[in-house]
Amino acid sequence: MSKHGKVLVAMSGGIDSTVSAIMLQEQGYEVIGITMKTWDYANTGGSKKETGCCSLDSINDARQVAVDRDFHHFIIDIRDEFGDYVIDDFVDEYMSGRTPNPCILCNTHIKWNALLRRADAMDCEFIATGHYARLNKENDRYYVSRAADRNKDQSYVLWGLSQECMARTKFPLAELQKPEVRQMAHDWGYTDLAKKGDSYEICFVPDNNYRNFLKNRIDGLEEQVAGGKFLDVQGNVIGTHDGYPFFTIGQRKGLGTAFGKPMYVTDIRPDDNVVVLGDQDDLIRNGMHVSRINPMKYDSFPVGEDLYTMIRYNDKGSLGVINGIKNDELEVEFRTNVRGVAPGQSAVFYEGDDVVGGGVIIK
Repeated sequence: MSKHGKVLVAMSGGIDSTVSAIMLQEQGYEVIGITMKTWDYANTGGSKKETGCCSLDSINDARQVAVDRDFHHFIIDIRDEFGDYVIDDFVDEYMSGRTPNPCILCNTHIKWNALLRRADAMDCEFIATGHYARLNKENDRYYVSRAADRNKDQSYVLWGLSQECMARTKFPLAELQKPEVRQMAHDWGYTDLAKKGDSYEICFVPDNNYRNFLKNRIDGLEEQVAGGKFLDVQGNVIGTHDGYPFFTIGQRKGLGTAFGKPMYVTDIRPDDNVVVLGDQDDLIRNGMHVSRINPMKYDSFPVGEDLYTMIRYNDKGSLGVINGIKNDELEVEFRTNVRGVAPGQSAVFYEGDDVVGGGVIIK
């Protein structure tokens, strides 16, 4: 009988989830490892070798740790639900002229729910992951806070977690620095794992070429969107492009045309296959609208209070204030102008280190 109960640990085969599992075992939990197969590499059309959390090597690495440490390990196939939700949303967002963040969608709507279902089936009280984030509870509400290692903090990608999910979640790496995690892996005899680099790729786009992914996913896409126009911010035609889905807000490189000076994508108009280009200052915005919202620290978003606001992962952030909430949509005003607000990306609001909540930018 374990000292603290049973915990189901999501194991990708990487260093963070491996160290998390061993830490929990040494703390007295009965650990069960689980690796989720989320995508089928053969269907991605990528040009690179299979890598990352869903590769056979990574699955084998996770299983080997379980064998070494004498705990159960299972592999579950969630490709259908992953594809129906995450990949379809990814494609739909690009086809709507927005820039999606599939990893956040996967974390909050697929992986956590899949973990909880399996945890219930295996009589596990808790689930755990290798994310760098803290989990707190105040006034009967759970919320995520920044991790001790600010360079690795992943609180931004967890804004969508429900109260039910957080109530049963553990983040063993919350108080650790990445070098400490590598040293722990080394001390436990996993020298190769300790040297393993971090992956920042989208798992189903392992070569980071989302254009090719879209082309392979949608039959005849190139023909459908060929012959689009570049406009300047005054509405003048300044060139042509090969299709609006292949561009993102703020993009400067890879425009396919030389304009004699740096030009940036400032707007995407799917209805008429137009991409608007401007100077860097044309990316400046003084506000945004956010939908698909999830309040976290409080049962509703605080209106009229200054909140530290991040509009992309690794964004330095800026002060913003929520002026109003209408039809589950936030109207946000920035205290200083912000560059590069991109519809489809996540906006996450902080009170100090604590995540107040988040949502998806719509304009």
